[in-house]
Amino acid sequence: FPVEISAQYLAGMETVFAFVQDISERKRQEAEHDRLQAQLAQAQKMETVGRLAGGIAHDFNNLLAVMMLRTEMALQLTDLDTLLHRNLTEIYTTAQRSAELVRKLLGFARKQMVSPKVLNLNAAVESALPMLKNLLSEEIKLVWRPDGQLWPVKIDPTQIDQILVNLCVNARDAIQGVGVFMIETENIALADSIVAANGFTMPPGDYAMLTVSDTGSGIDKDLLAHIFEPFFTTKEIGKGTGLGLSVVDGIVQQNGGQVQVYSAPNMGTTFKVYLPRFVDLEDAAEEERPLPPPLQCEGETVLVVEDEAAVLQMTADALRYLGYQVITAVTPDEAIYQMENFAGTIDLLMTDIILPVMNGRELAERIMAIQPAIKILYVSGYPADFIAHRGMLEGGVHFLQKPFSLQKLASSLKEALAGTP
Repeated sequence: FPVEISAQYLAGMETVFAFVQDISERKRQEAEHDRLQAQLAQAQKMETVGRLAGGIAHDFNNLLAVMMLRTEMALQLTDLDTLLHRNLTEIYTTAQRSAELVRKLLGFARKQMVSPKVLNLNAAVESALPMLKNLLSEEIKLVWRPDGQLWPVKIDPTQIDQILVNLCVNARDAIQGVGVFMIETENIALADSIVAANGFTMPPGDYAMLTVSDTGSGIDKDLLAHIFEPFFTTKEIGKGTGLGLSVVDGIVQQNGGQVQVYSAPNMGTTFKVYLPRFVDLEDAAEEERPLPPPLQCEGETVLVVEDEAAVLQMTADALRYLGYQVITAVTPDEAIYQMENFAGTIDLLMTDIILPVMNGRELAERIMAIQPAIKILYVSGYPADFIAHRGMLEGGVHFLQKPFSLQKLASSLKEALAGTP
């Protein structure tokens, strides 16, 4: 054990007094301090990256919003069998894929609002396979074995991506050289006896099971109890955050499921993710129903406030296309001026949340002081948690995320004007 030795020579007595002190506890505390410092540095780095991603996503979503909405309006003015219509459709589809990519990236950083949807787990996994192949080395074979009759589940598709990416990265790091990374799905009916025998904390019932296995180095028995703890990692400094598996576990628990892990040294690792079967068929049919044509309005007047000129013009054109009367403003001061000097009644304020001088909430309060009955619709390309800290996502607030479709714009306006959630 580590010791600290202090000695003093007494010349007159020709003697040395030596004191030996066990400093094991001090060393342990120093090591714990260094570990916590490393965790703090990693957390601060991740926070910085998250903020950067949020800012980039805002600008990118503004660009996509212009592309998607203008293309959508142009599509409705062209004949289906023309080359122009096909070209516009391809542009719109590509912009949609770009928006989905931004959504996935923000989802990985946990910067995206969770939007559970009824989905087939097989389809969600298949859409992620190209991304997973890019994460794995060429020596690792990706095997996909879906259950053809899999039960539906209700979860945000981005969260499935998060689960798969985190497990894929762990498997890649655990496999030295040639190996196999396997993904399987299966229906599982858990009876009371099975739940009790396997230590499940979730209730008995029907579950869709996602199994992810690898032929890597495996995990020691002593470490298995800690792998879902935040910041716990066996990787070298700089090669792992210790957050991947805690994120996986948190997502699954949030959706009413559970993760079980089976592993041993040199025997690989298997994660079994149980997600509750979704049985509300009427709700599922509602989610799968195609969107109706854009909702026409009754000629209401909308004041649009947006500091990005291209987005402002695009939004104004879309609103006029839907039949609204439109007043535009680039700054909050201009919006207040328009409100005070408009001869008629303005039915709705549609404002970006992040604005110069004052934010959208503050502007709405100033506008409502002039006309208390006005309806408010907030718009933003920033991630959900970024604007939540500014009090924009409280109960009863109408919010529209950029980029949005013409149908989504129309329905959001209708809901805001009607005062329905």
